[in-house]
Amino acid sequence: MSSSSKKSYTYKDAGVDIEAGANLVDAIKPMAKSTRRTGSNVDLGGFGALFDLKAAGYEDPILVAGTDGVGTKLKVAIDAGLHTTVGIDLVAMCVNDLVVQGAEPLFFLDYFATGKLSVPEGAAVVSGIAEGCRQAGCALIGGETAEMPGMYAEGDYDLAGFSVGAVERGELLPAATMKAGDVLLGLASSGIHSNGYSLVRRLVSDLGLDYGAPAPFDDDTSLGEALLTPTRIYVKSLLPEIRAGRIKGLCHITGGGFIENLPRVLPSDLSAEVDAGAWDLPPVFTWLMESGNITPEEMARTFNCGIGMVAAVAAEDADTVITALSAAGETVCRIGQLVSHEGDKAGTVVRGAAGAWGADAPWETRA
Repeated sequence: MSSSSKKSYTYKDAGVDIEAGANLVDAIKPMAKSTRRTGSNVDLGGFGALFDLKAAGYEDPILVAGTDGVGTKLKVAIDAGLHTTVGIDLVAMCVNDLVVQGAEPLFFLDYFATGKLSVPEGAAVVSGIAEGCRQAGCALIGGETAEMPGMYAEGDYDLAGFSVGAVERGELLPAATMKAGDVLLGLASSGIHSNGYSLVRRLVSDLGLDYGAPAPFDDDTSLGEALLTPTRIYVKSLLPEIRAGRIKGLCHITGGGFIENLPRVLPSDLSAEVDAGAWDLPPVFTWLMESGNITPEEMARTFNCGIGMVAAVAAEDADTVITALSAAGETVCRIGQLVSHEGDKAGTVVRGAAGAWGADAPWETRA
């Protein structure tokens, strides 16, 4: 067979559309530009991005880096056909983990992978990432878009995020001054945030619910929209209190709930005692408990249950911090305290009286 009669293959024949990728980059350039901040360059398209720590005002900084994803909340977005908010979740999961160490998020990079690239869908996702970066005060300085036919089912995509922050050496958290008697303040979540969605999706499936139908716990919105309420970003409200030295420790309540996360920020001689009756369980969590017959103990180990961030502060600073965080837009309440204990690792105890989280009798779960 002559070479002229052979099929001439192209990358597009294999399912990869380079032109679509270039079109997506062009579409998101204004979004990235809207996140520009001091110290950054956000001219997309190069092989790398720069950040000037000195221009950002740091004198003796320590860099803090983190990476995360959105988990199976992405499947809710895909099945519901709603793509504009999961990017906020992606940023939130990274930058909230930076601020618990006292760090200001400086810049963010994303990884978007799909089987067949849809420019409108990709742009919708990145618009959420840009919004999350604006909420966190960090610059979207780059990323990667990967079109990989055969790796993902039709319509599916995956996201990963990477963020770098900085903190002056003397402001690192958790502080060594945490002690028994310190007060735990709970900052309200915006909903389920981005953990526990494999269980949520299982319930939606088993109950035969439609993401487009009204939410069982909120008649004013669809189930898909309610479940896709983006993760709250706590960076801008917390940084002033961190820099003022009034916060000793922070804990982002993610996968593992209160039980797994609080010990991560405590010294081995302390435990966190949490009073589950100190705040009202939001309707979405009440619905989950009732529809899935989920015990309070399981809820405390799986979900944030309405508290997305916990701050440890000295008892004498608690009122000042509550006032400042409330003025910054947070809903804050006292949810417990730190106590001394004997052992080789930190612990957590969550207690609820009868009626707390709908329980018929007093309950307790610990680690």
